[in-house]
Amino acid sequence: MDFKELNNGIKMPIQGFGVFQIPDAIECERVVTDALAVGYRLIDTASVYGNERAVGVAIRKSDIPREELFITTKAWISEMGYERTLQAFDASLARLGLDYLDLYLIHMPFGDYYGAWRAMEELYVQGRVRAIGVCNFGPDRLLDLCHNANVIPAVNQVEIHPYTPQTDAIRIMQELGIQAEAWGPLAEGRNGLFTDDILTGIGSKYDKSAAQTVLRWHLQRGVIAIPKSVHRQRMEENFNIGDFMLTLEDMDVITSLNTGHSTILDLHAPEEVRRLYSIIRPE
Repeated sequence: MDFKELNNGIKMPIQGFGVFQIPDAIECERVVTDALAVGYRLIDTASVYGNERAVGVAIRKSDIPREELFITTKAWISEMGYERTLQAFDASLARLGLDYLDLYLIHMPFGDYYGAWRAMEELYVQGRVRAIGVCNFGPDRLLDLCHNANVIPAVNQVEIHPYTPQTDAIRIMQELGIQAEAWGPLAEGRNGLFTDDILTGIGSKYDKSAAQTVLRWHLQRGVIAIPKSVHRQRMEENFNIGDFMLTLEDMDVITSLNTGHSTILDLHAPEEVRRLYSIIRPE
């Protein structure tokens, strides 16, 4: 397992596993159990996913030493604000059945995220979370937060994949010392990613699938990726990408698939903001 050292010296696995859209507790527990057996040690969840308890059960049943795991969860829009975020953190920790978190993130750049950040800074200073960060923060909001924060975010988790490579945003994160993390690293299969002629063509040179090729592209860009699958064979395929290297030409060709816009989630679209505010965190 390769790691990226965050701006506070904490080491974060560069390959992780996400549990978005796995709300069923039995299925989520099975999926996380399989992911841990495959070798993943970074597990990414969120309060709004409604599966923190199942993730916690799988962690406890695995018998993997806690210090070998890197567990991330996130505070939703309705949990923004100093007091609300402190309460949300305690609730997430209880659902996960953990004594501390490795990474706690603001899920969306909406609501009183400045109050939330003050709470997260306090939790970080107290040692209850090893690192704090944000999700879905564009360069403008990220720069603004950094100019007003006592603790610079360690991670910014955003939509990154070949159709939305976020090259300029990643450059700004690097300038700020913030680690880029990709959600939807395989574009959720959109734009025909798994059968894309360019991606399958590059992959065929190394006897790899389009998915493996894209995940290798993320790794070589220094971006942490958290693919999701409910199938163990796919998990194994996604995890086993350490035995080949893409050329610089390969990397450039994959990046050139950029569509110039968000493929999955456009946070500048009013209808998307309305939809996100309508989502209530499951109990």
